[in-house]
Amino acid sequence: MVREEPVRQRLLAEATRLFAARGFEGTSVQEIVLAAGVTKGAMYHYFDSKDDLLHEIYARLLRMQMDRLTRIADGPGTIRERLHRAAADVVETTTANLDDSKIFFRSMHLLATEKQKTVRAERRRYHERFRDLVAEGQRTGVLSDRVPAELVVDYFFGSVHHLGTWFHADGPLTGAQVGRHFADLLLTSLGAGDAGE
Repeated sequence: MVREEPVRQRLLAEATRLFAARGFEGTSVQEIVLAAGVTKGAMYHYFDSKDDLLHEIYARLLRMQMDRLTRIADGPGTIRERLHRAAADVVETTTANLDDSKIFFRSMHLLATEKQKTVRAERRRYHERFRDLVAEGQRTGVLSDRVPAELVVDYFFGSVHHLGTWFHADGPLTGAQVGRHFADLLLTSLGAGDAGE
């Protein structure tokens, strides 16, 4: 199994590169396997279809972000500090994996209906965990409750999902810097100022 794992990673890496350059619809399975240096049989050992590749490109990012959010949310620090870290982290990890996010949001509507439902459910779990942090702060009076937590999260993630339209790795700010600014804006909008990080 350890020997086979690089094949799966190569397939994902090449699919990501090709989807970013040519679009999901403009990339064939043949082009992906040629770029990865494997046979179609090898690809179908890991993925049932091109749809599965697209789903996994996003799912691996979301799994990583969910693991990180869980560690932050359950970790040490005040609610302000944990929310600040969580907000900064989702921006930093999104900018570090920008092709994955861009490809997915550009192509999600092309997935089969059941896969779309699965992805929406996975993303909803992430947003709900993030919302729980906001709600905890509101419940304890640390954060303003003028705006419902659900709306705060929708507004914040609208900005995060928009990163793919303007953020560039060689731009004036790093992903970490943008993450800290986004986190500061979130906490300030909730009447908490920044977390001093």
